[in-house]
Amino acid sequence: MTVPPEELDLATAFPPASRDRWREMVKGVLRKSGAAADDTPLDEIEGLLTRDSYDGVPIAALYTGDDAPPGRPGLAPYVREVRPDGEGLAGWDVRQRHAHPDPAVTREAILADLENGATSVWLTLGAAGLPVDALAEALRGVYLDLAPVVLDAGAETEQAAEAFLALVAERGHAAEVSGGLGADPLGLQARTGSGPGAAAAAGLAVRCAREFPGLRAITVDGTVHHDAGGSDAEELGGAVAAGVAYLRALTDAGLSVDEAFGQIEFRLAVNADQFLSIAKLRAARRLWRRVAEVSGASDGTVMRVHAVTSSAMMTRRDPWVNMLRTTVATFAAGVGGADAVTVQPFDARLGLPDGFARRIARNTQTLLLEESSLARVVDPAGGSWYVERITEDLARAAWEWFTEIERAGGLAAALGSGLVADRLAATWARRREDIARRKAPLTGVSEFPNLTEKPPARPAAPVQPSGGLPAVRYAQDFEALRDRSDAHAERTGARPAVFLATLGPIAVHTARASFAANLFQAGGIETVTGPPGEFAASGARVACVCSSDKLYSEEAADAARVLKEAGATRVWLAGKGAYEGVDANVFAGCDAVEVLETTLHDLGVNR
Repeated sequence: MTVPPEELDLATAFPPASRDRWREMVKGVLRKSGAAADDTPLDEIEGLLTRDSYDGVPIAALYTGDDAPPGRPGLAPYVREVRPDGEGLAGWDVRQRHAHPDPAVTREAILADLENGATSVWLTLGAAGLPVDALAEALRGVYLDLAPVVLDAGAETEQAAEAFLALVAERGHAAEVSGGLGADPLGLQARTGSGPGAAAAAGLAVRCAREFPGLRAITVDGTVHHDAGGSDAEELGGAVAAGVAYLRALTDAGLSVDEAFGQIEFRLAVNADQFLSIAKLRAARRLWRRVAEVSGASDGTVMRVHAVTSSAMMTRRDPWVNMLRTTVATFAAGVGGADAVTVQPFDARLGLPDGFARRIARNTQTLLLEESSLARVVDPAGGSWYVERITEDLARAAWEWFTEIERAGGLAAALGSGLVADRLAATWARRREDIARRKAPLTGVSEFPNLTEKPPARPAAPVQPSGGLPAVRYAQDFEALRDRSDAHAERTGARPAVFLATLGPIAVHTARASFAANLFQAGGIETVTGPPGEFAASGARVACVCSSDKLYSEEAADAARVLKEAGATRVWLAGKGAYEGVDANVFAGCDAVEVLETTLHDLGVNR
């Protein structure tokens, strides 16, 4: 008998779905792993699966429609922004960064970018990039009425702005030119410890509003907070605090509220944490819309966001993995609604990028825009209960930090008093510990390192300004250990090595032997595998016993004795548990950096 499709109701074959039913099923799984007991209350089950972000935002295992109903695209508070452009969507501005000190090289790179997919130029000037007096030469052949140019000149912002505005006037493009002058005295203070105050930046803003209507004078660079190890909410709160300070300065200089808002662009970091990066950009628009509301700005006033793939997440080791990191971050920037996106070349940590690296960075965006059609979907993350909830929670956490900065007298005062530095340092310490324990893994660095890699050579990049907030790198501790091992290998002709003393058949010891090898190689330490009796012939001085818990109870003590008698100065054991002769343990969640530091010291590899 055939049942007509309209009479089929597959849902009747399943019990009604409910949160408690889900909790019961999860509890059954957690009981098997030991994470829950028979008497664990159902209302505590979700807490066992929930973790907090560095901002204290809970990341839960289950979200429902009750968590956060989505707003409508294109309407206040502009969390779900959409920019119509004919039949499709406008996508985003593909903005390439240039910092080579040679104007001829910079000019060639700019033209190559603009001819092959980039739509605007981010030009670093001054001591950290191109000399200001070479600006005109670097932009020779660039149509300033077609390609927006954004300056980033740090302490030389006024000189760079004057040079650029003179070039615009000389070419007769005052009415058509777009881009930005990049004035950010508070960002300069954050990076260097001192800044010129906002008066000059406000003067540039007035001049742009009156004479160059397509130019923005101010760039609020939130990435300085991110680069110092700050969390997403700390970056957003600091950026909003800077934006509010600039609004006050610009309106005091004679601009209307709407004109002041129109002179400000925000630069924010996106990293390989896809969903938090999406939520960050959405929360940023919500925060800035709230500032616009209380400032009396017109309806439709929205934040303009320039998203940059994170500098902190980029690695020197196995730099090709950076292509994957930046692809995920770029996807998050696009989904999060960035107006402009900069993808850092995969070799950014090695020095000045070459043409291939720039091409890959450029094409990452082209692929997402043209092949994946990412920009043709209106707010792809909108309506996801997870994304909506963390957007709201992140916005609230950022607002709390912003108001704390305001109570301290504003961002300039908070930077001067150490309030910002102390807060970011505390967050970095927590993240750094997670990285050291490999709870926040770094592929190719703390996980799955390649000891035979030969990173490409690049010319040294100009030294970046310092003296204020530190610029941290997530991989810095592991990379420092690798540097020590490399130096030892170059000096002696051999890498430091650890002997993995395996007990029992391969099927028994291979999991822990692979784990231990991965851990020690993260510090540039080679591993040699064999039974304990082969230790003496290996030439190693440190050993790590690898097998199952069952065999440990039977053989670990004897193995440690054999290793010590053969000259082992330290015996590790892969797994937990105390056994006679074993000095310490390596296990998932142990402090890998401390283990590697200890091992290198035992092997005579000095700093």
